[in-house]
Amino acid sequence: MPVQPAQRAVTVRVPAKVNVQLAVGAPRPDGFHDLANVFLAVGLYDHVTATPSPTPGVTVSCSGPGSELVPLDGGNLAVRAAEALAGHHGVAAAVHLHIEKDIPVAGGMAGGSADAAGALVACDALWGTGTSRAELLALCAELGSDVPFSLVGGAALGRGRGERLTELPVAGTFHWVFALADGGLSTPEVYRACDRLRGATPVPEPEADPALLAALRDGDAHALAAVLVNDLQPAAVELRPSLAATLAAGLAGGALAGLVSGSGPSCAFLVADAESAELVAKSLRASGTCRAARVTNGPAPGATTIGSHA
Repeated sequence: MPVQPAQRAVTVRVPAKVNVQLAVGAPRPDGFHDLANVFLAVGLYDHVTATPSPTPGVTVSCSGPGSELVPLDGGNLAVRAAEALAGHHGVAAAVHLHIEKDIPVAGGMAGGSADAAGALVACDALWGTGTSRAELLALCAELGSDVPFSLVGGAALGRGRGERLTELPVAGTFHWVFALADGGLSTPEVYRACDRLRGATPVPEPEADPALLAALRDGDAHALAAVLVNDLQPAAVELRPSLAATLAAGLAGGALAGLVSGSGPSCAFLVADAESAELVAKSLRASGTCRAARVTNGPAPGATTIGSHA
């Protein structure tokens, strides 16, 4: 059935993320891995605008840094999100999505997942379909492991393949510098390399580190720096050896700690304060080990409607 849009356009802001802990279990029969994935949303944002289309179907356009790398067809997770929402409610999808990128593309910071969450929220408001939070989270989980967190934001523990979330208390502000690499890394390839590097070594069930959860709760950057961990980092560094130099440069520049962000190839550096962030970013830019360095902080809110026009 056709749907009558409630507005002419709706814009939703969605955050990037960093995995402050990514504990990876053994491969499951379905090919995924059980995770203990502690997410923190950070203040680098994409904006997704949904506008009614006079013709059936979902179209997408994209602007901003790295937009030339974003698919403009059904391979775009935001398109799939709009189609999934329409299918869930039995309405005709007739919408144009515009994505304004600021989350680095293919950087292990969940930009595509963020855009999917943004599309769900924007289309729900545009179409007036009144989808409950529980329904939105279920749709997010079907779309991808990181999509539910892009909806929720803040800090959360992801279990299963990362899609089953428990929101976490977090105090204060954590300051970050992200060193951006050229090109991307294939997430499935990084997981395969992780499994290969582990060989026959038994892999324990992934669990959240109580010390890390306490550091988030207390807003203690130094305590958090001591326990940051990413089980995928050795695999990412093996596939992209230049990341080792980036990590070393950030630490030499004064970061409290650094790690590969998710499956990479961006590297995330935790710093003491905003002034330190600018110094670390300047040092990274001068090191020649990354194409750019971005300063931000977290936690940041999840998908948020920031504009709608009747």
